[in-house]
Amino acid sequence: MTTLATRKKRTRTKVGHDRLSEMQLCDIRPAPENDRLYEPVDPRHLSIVELANSIREFGLREPIVITEDGYILSGHRRYAACRLAGLTVVPVRIEQIRRSADIDAFVVLLREFNRQRVKSIDMQLREAIIDTNPLEARAELIQYRREKAKVGQDPLLMGECKNRRAISAAKIPLLNAIIDVVNDRREYWPLSDRTLHYALLNNPQLKHAAKPDSIYRNDLPSYKSLVELVTRARIKGHIPHEAIGDETRPFVSWNVHREAGAFIRQELDNLFKGFYRDLTQSQPNHLEVVVEKNTVAGIVKTVCSEFTVPMTSGRGYCSLPPRYEMAKRFRATGKEKLVVLLVTDFDPDGEEIAKSFARSMRDDFGIAAIHPIKVALTSDQIRKHKLPPSMEAKVSSSRTKGFVAKHGTNVWELEALPPATLQVIVRDAIVNVLDMDLFEQEQQAEADDAAKLEARRKIVCDLLNGVA
Repeated sequence: MTTLATRKKRTRTKVGHDRLSEMQLCDIRPAPENDRLYEPVDPRHLSIVELANSIREFGLREPIVITEDGYILSGHRRYAACRLAGLTVVPVRIEQIRRSADIDAFVVLLREFNRQRVKSIDMQLREAIIDTNPLEARAELIQYRREKAKVGQDPLLMGECKNRRAISAAKIPLLNAIIDVVNDRREYWPLSDRTLHYALLNNPQLKHAAKPDSIYRNDLPSYKSLVELVTRARIKGHIPHEAIGDETRPFVSWNVHREAGAFIRQELDNLFKGFYRDLTQSQPNHLEVVVEKNTVAGIVKTVCSEFTVPMTSGRGYCSLPPRYEMAKRFRATGKEKLVVLLVTDFDPDGEEIAKSFARSMRDDFGIAAIHPIKVALTSDQIRKHKLPPSMEAKVSSSRTKGFVAKHGTNVWELEALPPATLQVIVRDAIVNVLDMDLFEQEQQAEADDAAKLEARRKIVCDLLNGVA
């Protein structure tokens, strides 16, 4: 029986420390480490096909270098080309090392035989790892992190540690009432403290269970008690942090990724999925919504998105840039009339904000065909929903006298309306000024658009995945 050892022995000649032989191609084994250090050899690659054609015509001009136990040290591409060319016996040079006896020495020698090849940065990094002691490298890495983490400026002195007071048993009934409100309005998260305040007025609790006269009221002490209790409840985990928001303090971050692969996967998953058809493009009038405050902007935005109606949050008296942008949007449509739905508090400033915004669009930007509508908050809505007043009108406001003469001294905030109720009011107002037949035609067209986009998304993803 002819064995690998005897086949080697019959043809072996010595040249220095190496041995030249011929060997059956089927007895030669590619090194698994070569794929990890560099990359797997693709026999379909044009360079391998061309090398195979050359070997057929001229033979293998350079021997494959192998270990004594048959693993390739140099010549993985030649090996693949020889198989493609149909060779069964090839010249080899045998190095006096066995992979099975010393895998570390084998990997070092594998790298040395490939010093001359053109390599990517990834290949060079993988080669460099061979000479790296993991424990020493980690120690250096930790030391580097410590050095980089040092801050060159002195820290602010924070003073002694102060722990917040624990929530007493007397506060539990009020806390449970707050938790009920938070849970009932989960779909409107994040909620504002003002929203919680008005919700509690519908079912007043004692601020302190042992004090019968501490009923929760629509006053500043009650509101402060609420804010303080909610803060402690969030820190202790009784209320999720994400349930309460503060729209007056925006946060900015960047859409960063740990590596390019994660970004590619995200982009493919979301490819063509951010499409909004302009559902109001066929409407005779251009429609926009203006909200006085950020605390209810998120609630109103949800409704506006259903109709693709632009929404502006003015945060009080709207500054010039948002008004200028609205004028540009209106003129770009080529439509004759601008309809503006205004959502403001029912107080001297809220009433004036609605009027002054419309006047500015007419007088400052020359839009004579403007049709402003006060959607909320109105006196009829206050009576219908029996909303509690927030406080009395500010005496300091120059508009208070006229407001008080017409409506009295009490004022009401938008947050007094339950979020669902506010959404119904805004939705009804939008429907009332739209041509709903035209709107439904646009919705059907959007469904057709979505089907086309999904078909194209699948085609593109299949193509990109195939390339990858």
